[in-house]
Amino acid sequence: MQIFINTYGTYVHVKDEMFEIKVKQEKGIPPKVNHIAAHKITSFIMSKGSAISTDAISLALKNNIDIVVVENNGHPMGRFWHSKLGSTTKIRKRQLEASLNDVGLFWIKSWLCQKLENQADFLNDLKKHRTKLHDYLSEKCDAILELRLKINNSEAETIAQIADSFRGWEGSAGRHYFEALSTCIPEEFTFNGRSFRPAQDEFNAMLNYAYGILYSRTERALMLAGLDPYVGFMHRDDYNTLSLVFDFIEPYRIYAERYVFRLFSGKRINKSYFDEFTGGVSLNTEGKAFFVGDFLEYLDSQKIKYKNRHQSRMNAMQLEAHSFANSLLS
Repeated sequence: MQIFINTYGTYVHVKDEMFEIKVKQEKGIPPKVNHIAAHKITSFIMSKGSAISTDAISLALKNNIDIVVVENNGHPMGRFWHSKLGSTTKIRKRQLEASLNDVGLFWIKSWLCQKLENQADFLNDLKKHRTKLHDYLSEKCDAILELRLKINNSEAETIAQIADSFRGWEGSAGRHYFEALSTCIPEEFTFNGRSFRPAQDEFNAMLNYAYGILYSRTERALMLAGLDPYVGFMHRDDYNTLSLVFDFIEPYRIYAERYVFRLFSGKRINKSYFDEFTGGVSLNTEGKAFFVGDFLEYLDSQKIKYKNRHQSRMNAMQLEAHSFANSLLS
C-alpha cells in the first residue's frame, strides 16, 4: 500500500507500534485519525505542509518503507531511505564505467527507441476509433518512427558524441506525438505542446503529476536493484539531478500518458480539479484525490503481459531494473 499525504496540516507519528495519521479538519472539528500497521505500507508520499515524527521515520526505515517528499505538482524533492546499500558496490562501479563507453550508448538507444515505439503504437491505437483523423495520425506515426530509425541507426563510440542529436530527434518526436494527442481530446482541453513547471493547461498539469509519481517509483526501483539514480548516461549530471531516473523512465512514460489521456478523452475531467495562478495551472487537492487512487491501481494491480507472464506495470519495471543492473556485471 502506498500512502499519499496531500492535506495540509496532516501529521504522521507512531502509536502502539503503528502509524497514526491525523488529518486536520476545519476549525472546531477534531482531526480524522487512521491507524495503519507498518507491514501494510510500502511507501509514504508526503506533500509540503504535512509533518512526520522521527519515531515514524524510524519505524519506516526498520520496515523498509520509502518516505518521499514531493512538491505540490507531485515532483519528488527528496526521500528518507535506509543507509544500507541494496547490493554490491560493483554494480555502481560498472554503472559509472558504462556512462563513459559504448554500454551506456547501447542502453540509451534501447530506451529511446522503445519510448518512440510506444508513442507510435499509442497513436495507431487511437486511429481505430477516429476514422476522420486516420490519415493525420498515420502521418504522425510515420514521422515518429522515422526519428526512431535515426536513433537506432546512429553510430558513435560514446553517448557524449551523439547526445545532442538524440535530444533533437527525441524532441521532434515528442512534438509530433503531443500535437496528435491534443487533437484527439475534447476541444475544451486541447493544449499547445508540452509544458513543465508550471504547466500551462489542464492536460499538462495532470500529466506532470503522473510523471512525478513515476519518477519516485522509478528511483525506488533503481535503488532496489543496487543502482545509483544520480549516475545517468544521457541526462546531464548536474548537482542533485537524478540522471539515471530520467534515462531509465523513458519507456515507462507511456503508462502516465495513456492513463491521463484516457481520463480526458473519456470526459471524466472537471475544471474544478485545477487551480489557475499567475503563469500556470496546477492540480488541486480535489484533483489529486480523484487521480491518485485509480492511477496507483493501474500501476500496481492491473496486469500486463511481460515476458510471457502477467505482471503489474511496476513489477515489470522492477524486473527490468534488476535485469539492467545484472547486465552491467556480465
